[in-house]
Amino acid sequence: MTIFDEIQASIGRLAEEAGSSVVGIGQRWGVGSGIVLSEGRVLTNAHNVRRSQVTVTFADGRTAEGTVAGHDIDGDLAVIETDTGQAPALQWATGTSAIGLPVFALSNPGGRGLRVTFGTVSGIDRTFRGPRGVRITGSLEHTAPLLPGSSGGPVLDASGHLLGINTNRLGEGFYLAIPADDGLRGRIDALGRGESVRPPQLGVTLTPGHVARRMRRAVGLPDAEGLLIRDVAEDSPAARAGLARGDLIVSVAGQPVRSADDLASALRAAAGSIELTVLRGTDERTIQVGFGQPEGSA
Repeated sequence: MTIFDEIQASIGRLAEEAGSSVVGIGQRWGVGSGIVLSEGRVLTNAHNVRRSQVTVTFADGRTAEGTVAGHDIDGDLAVIETDTGQAPALQWATGTSAIGLPVFALSNPGGRGLRVTFGTVSGIDRTFRGPRGVRITGSLEHTAPLLPGSSGGPVLDASGHLLGINTNRLGEGFYLAIPADDGLRGRIDALGRGESVRPPQLGVTLTPGHVARRMRRAVGLPDAEGLLIRDVAEDSPAARAGLARGDLIVSVAGQPVRSADDLASALRAAAGSIELTVLRGTDERTIQVGFGQPEGSA
């Protein structure tokens, strides 16, 4: 048997054994794929679900309406509650992935039929941007080709065990998957309990640091590292705290801010409020921003 015969045999076997655990998400626009986690639970990418209700299509052609139990937009994960019928859950891999490991990508784009492709792990611990631009770290890079609508589907090892959730297309034949590790288990367990991840938002539009430095120089202000506030949304946490257009955020919770990623990380860790240090012109100010509802709101 040649290597090509072995690959063909593996693809056929995984299509038969694991294909029934792969589902289609959506039917018209924004279609994707997903996997059966357990009875009544399906995992997919958050960018595949636009509303609280979504159509799930199973390998046998059966469709069922699902409800989003929980989602993490910045982590690009969503757990859907639906009638999974007899569709089995995939088993998780117990080892770690390494460069060169043969992998198989499965998908069912919008319920249009099972696809199975072959590739290898080409990189580990990669980083990409989620739907709102926040960094997702620790990703698995592989070369198994994926059609549009394949995100949310699984990457499997040759034994049919789950290595990751396909999420991002790099182009030039490379793809990124969120690794199926203990961290992912904990996150999807929480999402299944309805514990959606909603990092607090300041309600500001920001200018990157290198642009902020150029703008400050243009008006005769000294250089400073930070993020420049271009606009403040009305009745936002930033507006209520007194932040203003032209303020330069230089630190958050006592830590320097040099990029939007620094700010996003601090906001994810915030509990109820967060302290910002800003430069208003040359005047340094400390401002406490609260994320509770304003008085009089429901």
